[in-house]
Amino acid sequence: MSLIDLHVHSTASDGTFSPGEVTALAAEAGLSAIALTDHDTVDGVPQALEAAKRLSIQVIPGAELSAQWHGKEIHILGLFLRWDSPDLLRALKELRQKREERNDEIIRRLGKAGFSITKEELQAGSPDTVITRAHFARVMTEKGYTASRKEAFSRYLKPGGPYCPPKEQLFPETALSLILEAGGFAALAHPLQYGFSNQELEELTGYLSGLGMKGLEVYHSSNNSYESRKLKELAVRHHLLPTGGSDFHGDNKPDIRIGCGRGNLRVSSLLLDDILRSREQASDPA
Repeated sequence: MSLIDLHVHSTASDGTFSPGEVTALAAEAGLSAIALTDHDTVDGVPQALEAAKRLSIQVIPGAELSAQWHGKEIHILGLFLRWDSPDLLRALKELRQKREERNDEIIRRLGKAGFSITKEELQAGSPDTVITRAHFARVMTEKGYTASRKEAFSRYLKPGGPYCPPKEQLFPETALSLILEAGGFAALAHPLQYGFSNQELEELTGYLSGLGMKGLEVYHSSNNSYESRKLKELAVRHHLLPTGGSDFHGDNKPDIRIGCGRGNLRVSSLLLDDILRSREQASDPA
């Protein structure tokens, strides 16, 4: 049985390895396929695809889009995206511009509180990276403003807090529309991380399924076997295909390794076979 990882990040968003390095790490780990799913961007996809040409591994173009539902941020994975779709690129460019404006405001607010942070420090030599709160947490810890990244998040980087204005996000309908119009397969990422009740999660899953979502991330580094089993049951109830991934971020999440998460994650390539089969059936006019 070959193994895959359908949720990985690179320096194109908040990972610490370049898209090419991520692809090489996945090949070294013996994976047969990965999906590059950086936050609200597909900028790393061309480099990953190019690296895959020299390695025995498949790279699936993807992205992890942020959206707002019932006052909470949710993430929707788009796999098999036509990453050069003009509509997708236009929407992601607008999201990036709004994110940059928010980042400028965070820098201003932290500076007013005595924490001097520059955009260059956040970019860390990668000017094209999409800056996220993880970048702020890293710099604040490196400069001694906080004892840990966890403290940076809890004390200073809570969305809506005094130093971190809420992020302007897509509606779920818009996020799914972008993914589907770009030919993608949509799946709700790490469903248990949002803090929804069972009823709310059931409602959300049903709603997104009605909008065209076809997958649910059943296997994830944050899940134990019981949680994955419950999520698989949720997927079955809503006729969704299970997906799985480590949510690898490199040194920004040092306890998570590509392909195996925190040590016991194993995502079978059979899941990918099921997704490919469903896509073929959906495109078959007969």
